[in-house]
Amino acid sequence: MPIIPHLPTLVLAAVLAGSSTAPVSAQALRIALQEDPDRLDPAQGGTFVGRIVFAALCDKLIDIDAKLNFRPQLATQWDWSQDGKALVMKIRSGVSFHDGTPLDSEAVKINIDRYRTADYSRRKSEVKSIANVVVVDPLTVRFELSEPDAPLLSVLADRAGMMLSPKALAALGQNIANQPVCAGPFRFVERVAQQKITLQRFENYWDASRIHINQVVFQPMPDTTVRTANLLAGSLELVERLQPTDLKQLKADQRVKVVTSTALAYNTLSINLGHGPRATQSALAKDARVREALELALDREVLMQVVFDGEYIATNQPHAVDSPWYIKELPIPRRDLVKARRLLAEAGVARPAFTLSVVNSPLETQVAQVLQSMAGEAGFDVKIEVLEANTLTSNATNGDYEVALVIWSGRADPDGNISIWLACDGFLNWGKYCNRDLDARLAAARHKTAPALRLDDYAAAARIYLADRPHIFLYNYKWLWGVAEKLDGFTPHPDGIIRLQDVRFRS
Repeated sequence: MPIIPHLPTLVLAAVLAGSSTAPVSAQALRIALQEDPDRLDPAQGGTFVGRIVFAALCDKLIDIDAKLNFRPQLATQWDWSQDGKALVMKIRSGVSFHDGTPLDSEAVKINIDRYRTADYSRRKSEVKSIANVVVVDPLTVRFELSEPDAPLLSVLADRAGMMLSPKALAALGQNIANQPVCAGPFRFVERVAQQKITLQRFENYWDASRIHINQVVFQPMPDTTVRTANLLAGSLELVERLQPTDLKQLKADQRVKVVTSTALAYNTLSINLGHGPRATQSALAKDARVREALELALDREVLMQVVFDGEYIATNQPHAVDSPWYIKELPIPRRDLVKARRLLAEAGVARPAFTLSVVNSPLETQVAQVLQSMAGEAGFDVKIEVLEANTLTSNATNGDYEVALVIWSGRADPDGNISIWLACDGFLNWGKYCNRDLDARLAAARHKTAPALRLDDYAAAARIYLADRPHIFLYNYKWLWGVAEKLDGFTPHPDGIIRLQDVRFRS
């Protein structure tokens, strides 16, 4: 790769970091990710950027389109039983995994049963309603449910719907993450931790006519400035999560295009309420008044202006304020330092201290610094801990944190934006918050299909979690991608996932 003059040393290091044993095709599509993904196994993975890699590697039973409608992928059609306790799917014929193993109903059963039962599966809570998987015939499978579960289609349009080769699973088991074998448009070639993930076009892909890229190289670059500089230098063709403050510069440069979309994604403060010794020592965990004081110390609208040039949208719920699932009668609370200080006095903690963990991104660090300053004015003593993304996730999973600033990429169904953090068995319920009344409300919403009836349950749920404050939801994203001018066919989606169907280099 040629040396680019006049670029900072940090940028040059990122440009040159891609060199390793696997050759990079001259027509490789180079995509910059904000973090390095965690385990490349849908059963074990939990990062947003992991879902971007999976979209190229592992097709799902169902996908969603740019308007959040479900559409066929490995399943061609599906039908609910009248009582909502069975879902029958027709599996696409002629599909092969990357190792040549055919996709059939038995392969689907093996995958779903692994998500349901494997000790290491992080999908258990998502598919807990599936009591049995029945192979009806070679291309028909029936999911028998313990109870109606309206969000299940959304679940099967995500990691729990990704299919891996039964042959590879039998050989590798939990170590499949080191050599994932799926049925997507690209097959796995190589991973160099913190540097790159290389995928090669799968010639026998069932939808091959829509794939025009020979090789894809994902490169983790936590620094938004580095990503932008590499894009402008021609060392990248596609960059996710641009910094809003870089938009004017990028829009003025004819070498790149800025593509935007409304986003399901949001950032939230996860508070450790009951997981390990760091919770037992925390004033935030001990007293809900301290958590209320922390929220009242924050001004979300000011945060949006200072850090994001007004591009992102303040919210206090796991939905955007213009979402049909946002509970309008529970709006964003105004900043109130007087009440915040009074609550701390009532709780008997004049200057509560906590550590705020954030990923090593300049943007996230800036958010943390603004939050630190705001909370300090109310009497909080906030220390910022900057961590690599996988380290933060590992620490939080093990309860080794007090408060963490984290992203959730969002789901089309509202349950997927709430239960993952707040249900007693939510797979990202790092702080071990558990309220059985909340669980009952969330379960009631899953049992219904009428949006108005579900909204009633979600309103009741919001009254519980907004009072308990195991999370303090902060803002919704606007997806901002940087795309090289020579690249065509990229279609933005509200889930932020990069889909490579129809993407091509301009001839």
